[in-house]
Amino acid sequence: MAAFPLSDADRELVGAAVGAAEAGTDGEILTIITPRSDEYRDTGLIAGAMAMLLVVAIATLDPRLLDAPLGAWGGGWGEAPSMVARLAVLLIAEAAMFGLSLLLFRAPGLRIALTPKPVRAARVRGRAIRYFKVGAEKRTAARVGVLLYLSLDERLAEIVADEAIHAKVPPEAWGDAMAALVDQVRAGRPAQGMAAAVARIGAIVAEHFPKTDADVNELPDRLIEL
Repeated sequence: MAAFPLSDADRELVGAAVGAAEAGTDGEILTIITPRSDEYRDTGLIAGAMAMLLVVAIATLDPRLLDAPLGAWGGGWGEAPSMVARLAVLLIAEAAMFGLSLLLFRAPGLRIALTPKPVRAARVRGRAIRYFKVGAEKRTAARVGVLLYLSLDERLAEIVADEAIHAKVPPEAWGDAMAALVDQVRAGRPAQGMAAAVARIGAIVAEHFPKTDADVNELPDRLIEL
């Protein structure tokens, strides 16, 4: 993990929290942690396109700025540079700005920082749902799987529940679990945050799906790192 390296003790902490939470419910809790949910490369492309438009806007406000780089290309005898020459300068400036933007946005941290929060939240939510569909949805006989997903670089998390749980537990019920997780992540303790969130998730699920003798462990308790 680039942002918060996890130790074996961290992994054991989360796994033990899942086991303890599931001890009081038929529900199954799956935990996934990942460095980031998207590379946000489109942010660099958008920034490059905006930089190109900025060049055009500046040239429109003062076309004489295009003449300065031309120097001796003006044609002599005080003649203004030709339209072709000016367009060539404009294209070169646009290409330079686009390339510089892509170079600057090679850093993942900068791409994430300059990506609007609603976009980041949507990417994290989308990735969590995809992982849930693969790893938890309909993987339990009673449809009682819950995914706790943490994306480190975005400092965002998601809780996605299977259909039986979703039918009884409104989304806002997970608020305390999310708060416990986010507080610890901000303090640099993601494993402790996940363990605290798992305990709260287990308590909520246990209210609606208490432990029965027929319960079996259908999803892995260990923390999954992607």
